[in-house]
Amino acid sequence: MSSMNPPIQDWSSQRVWVIGASSGIGAALAQQLLATGARVVLSARRAPELAALTAGNPRAAAVPFDAADANAWDAAHQAAQAAFAGLDLVVFVAARYDPQRAWELDAASARRSFELNVLGVYEGLTRVLPALQAQGRGGVALVASVSGYTGLPKASVYGATKAALINLAETLYFDLAPRGLAVYLINPGFVATPMTARNDFAMPEIISPEQAAQAIVQGLEQGEFEIRFPKRFTGRMAWLARLPYRLRFWLLHKTTGL
Repeated sequence: MSSMNPPIQDWSSQRVWVIGASSGIGAALAQQLLATGARVVLSARRAPELAALTAGNPRAAAVPFDAADANAWDAAHQAAQAAFAGLDLVVFVAARYDPQRAWELDAASARRSFELNVLGVYEGLTRVLPALQAQGRGGVALVASVSGYTGLPKASVYGATKAALINLAETLYFDLAPRGLAVYLINPGFVATPMTARNDFAMPEIISPEQAAQAIVQGLEQGEFEIRFPKRFTGRMAWLARLPYRLRFWLLHKTTGL
């Protein structure tokens, strides 16, 4: 079966913008891409971390900004475009995670999550897609999560934002693939990051950010639409999401103890 996206075979020709690159998966991915020979623009709120990651590397550029701030996107996009005279791939990694059970819901916290995790992606897409369509090539990658496959304990807000990104990526593919643009949906399982360090429950088959970055790069090179990892855990989650609700919820209660 052929790839759903054009495989990326020559990273030295790629200009990549990683949004959410100061730590975790984003930082590891930016470093992995630089190691492959790509030119990479790193963005996040924390300028010192970006400066440390880009220091002394002529193929790296830092563009600090807050992806949740709609007013910051125009200048950030212009700077990212200018860094290497254009962009070929834009990876949306930036996200926030506030674990909440149903009785802990906080509307202000939920709003902040949706502003970054979802609306920030829409703000970015409205900037980058016209330029990508004009050049007739390139693509976008959305980092969602297997928590978007099905409702999960403590993911009442985070899971909802990631489910939105899964649906968005699927819809983007329908619209953009016929126009020659690639769309990648990245669905990680548990990755050891500052975000998941807040969890107070067992995280099966947790992997390092470096392992996550390697899986993402491999998926991009193979032209996959959905890039999910680790394969065994995320495969089980995909299977779980297809079960009837009664059985699915019983299994979730049994396995999580929540």
